[in-house]
Parts: sequence; C-alpha cells; structure tokens
Amino acid sequence: MDRVQTPWIEAFRQRQRVGQDAAQGKGEPQTPKDRDLAPKKMSDSYHSVILPLARDPWLLDTYLNSSGHIRLGTLFMDLDALSGIIAYKHTGDDVTTVTAAFDRITIKHPLTEICDLELSGQVTYASGRSSMEISLQVAKVPKPGEKARPDDILIQAACTMVSLDPGTKKPKSNAPVRTDTEEEKRLYARGEENSKHRRELGQKSLLKTSPNDEESDLIHAMWQKQLQYHDPNDPVRKPSNVHFMDTTRMSTASIMQPQYRNRHNFMIFGGFLLKQTFELAFCCAASFAHSRPTFVSLDPSTFQNPVPVGSVLYLTATVVYTDPPVVAGQTDGDAPEKAQSENEQTKVQVRVDSKVRNVDHRDSKPTGQFNYTFTVDKNLKVLPKTYTEFMMYIDARRRVRRVLESVQHGEADGGTGERITE
Repeated sequence: MDRVQTPWIEAFRQRQRVGQDAAQGKGEPQTPKDRDLAPKKMSDSYHSVILPLARDPWLLDTYLNSSGHIRLGTLFMDLDALSGIIAYKHTGDDVTTVTAAFDRITIKHPLTEICDLELSGQVTYASGRSSMEISLQVAKVPKPGEKARPDDILIQAACTMVSLDPGTKKPKSNAPVRTDTEEEKRLYARGEENSKHRRELGQKSLLKTSPNDEESDLIHAMWQKQLQYHDPNDPVRKPSNVHFMDTTRMSTASIMQPQYRNRHNFMIFGGFLLKQTFELAFCCAASFAHSRPTFVSLDPSTFQNPVPVGSVLYLTATVVYTDPPVVAGQTDGDAPEKAQSENEQTKVQVRVDSKVRNVDHRDSKPTGQFNYTFTVDKNLKVLPKTYTEFMMYIDARRRVRRVLESVQHGEADGGTGERITE
C-alpha cells in the first residue's frame, strides 16, 4: 500500500519553489466548484489487499515481533493506509483526505497462526458533509469465491476521514453514500450514531463542563481513600497493588523523518502515529503490570493537528483507568469488595497524549489523544492524586461506560474475552 507519490527530494525542491505559504494551506482554492457530488454506492469504494505472510518469509519478517507474533502496530499502519485508498475511491483526487479519528479498533478473534491476511473496507457513512466513516477489517484469506467467515475475522475497525481543499486546507463536501440493502442501512445507521456521539462528546467534554454528581462523588471517595492511606492514626495503608497515576507515566521524543510522510509529502502518515502510540501504550501497560498485557481495543481516539516532517514528536502514555476500580460500587457492573479482591484479571486503559514542536522548540501543538485498553492477569488498580489526573480518570471512565452501552445495544465490541498478544 504505497503512501508516497513523489520522492522526497523532488517534493522538497518543489516546496522551496512554491513557498511556505502554499505548503501550509494559505494558497488559492484548488477543488473544482463543479465537482460531482452525486450519491455513490458503498461498494464503489470497496478495496481489499492481500498480505501473503504465509507465502513470503521476507514480507513476514517485516511484520513479526521478537516473540513470533504479528506486530499489531504494523497492521494498524496498514489499516490507516487502506482507509486513505478507500477515501480517495469515494472522493476522487480533487480533495485532500486526512484521518480525523479512529472510532474503534477491536480484536474479534486472536491470531494464533501465521497465515495470509486480507485487509478490506469501504465507506459506510457519508451524509454529504466533509467527513466520512470507513469500516475496515482484517481476516484470514478466504477460499476463492468465498467471503471471510465470522470466526476468521481477526480485527474490525472504524475510522473517520475528512476532505480538505488542497490549497486552503478548508473542509470540502463529499458525495453521500446510498443505502440499497438492509445491511447497508444498518451500517449507515451505525455510522450516523457514531457521528452523533462524537458531537455529544465535544459538547460534554470535561474541558467545557464540570463532572456530574455521580462523578463528583467518585472523586470525593477516591480523595478520601488517599487521606486514609496517609493518616498516621488510621491503620489502613495503600495496598501494594494500588499505584498512583503519576508513577505509571512513560514518555518518548523523536524527530519526524520523511520516510514516514503521507502522500501529501510534508506531513507524517497517520498510521505511523498509531503504530508509535500503540507500542508506547503496550510498554506502559507492561511496566505497570510487570507482565505481558493482552490488547483488547483502541477506543475512540482523535487526530487534532498534523505532524510535519522535521518536527519533534512527544508522546506521553499514562495508565488512566483500571477496572475493577480502586473504589468499589462506583461504576456499572462493579463487583463487591470481596469479589474484587479475588479478581486476578484487570482491564487497563492507557491514554497516550501527543504533541509536536518545531525543531527549535518554540511552537507546540497537541496532535492527538489515543486510548488503548489491555487486560493483565493481575489484580492492579490506579489512583489519581491531582485534579488533572482525576479528570483523566473520569474521561476514561466515561469511555468505558460508552463501550458497555454499545455492547448492550448490540454494537460490535469484540474485545471481551478475546486475547491477542503483541
């Protein structure tokens, strides 16, 4: 899946000729005003790619990790590249498409063997606005003329792409998709619900509104736990399996090189960011648990600003939520205190915050927030201390509850009970 259309040296020289303003989206509009926006069939954008991992040992060599498993981060890169191909099949080349969010990446079944894989997807929601939802999957290659069986589907994902004018970088409308079958209507309705939920999240963000009464009670209960742990007159001390949030933090910094740029030449490919954030989240969960974590899902994650070639990318991973939580009786499905103490498996949510700076470190911008869920075969809990950490905890808790609601309404979760190791 080739992402780059122009060699870097040619793109670099062309930018020197046209100037920095054009490269930064301050140029003239380039999208034709008479662009065809007639409704399109979902199948018009369908695209699939075969990875012959079982037949090509040298290709397999680029996908394996040290324990002989397929690197999930590399598959995530491929899924993002595939979403770009699908988006352009729907929009044409008159616009620039960028990844705005990954609404979910879910493990459906564990990959327990080396086999050929088929990556496929199509646009399943586009209402005529600038954004579109693309549904993706990774499955074992089916027999000729057959579709992948449900048990052979390894990963399902949904991402949101946005179309921009190449010259001004302003949003441009896309053709809506048609719904000709009941299955297409179901897929469209799910995409419409996801779009609605994203708008609601923005309105209810903790940056705009304070925690609700239930969340405020939870914050107060955890604060009381901290006081109890530090009270010299109280015999209760922090259990060894409870860790303060600030002790789980892990960070990296790296210069963005042109080898990972996208087809627009001067910005880093979104799939590379997925790979980097996933592997840091995996390391963070492993450090927290002192054992190998099992990946469950990438929960709704956003790309806020592009990452330019030559910039410095900072990633910070933090364990922001554990289930069961440190305070019993505060979330949906909480087990009583006794049952929690006997539970030897914990869901761990790791949040990776990313920001980018110029190489001279003057300007800084947030570039995205990525939320990964793992399970570990230990009874561990995370406890926030500062107000900022409490807000990160509450935000993660809301995310967990949204996933539970999705499962209850019959949407695909796929992570519960399934195991795949990085």
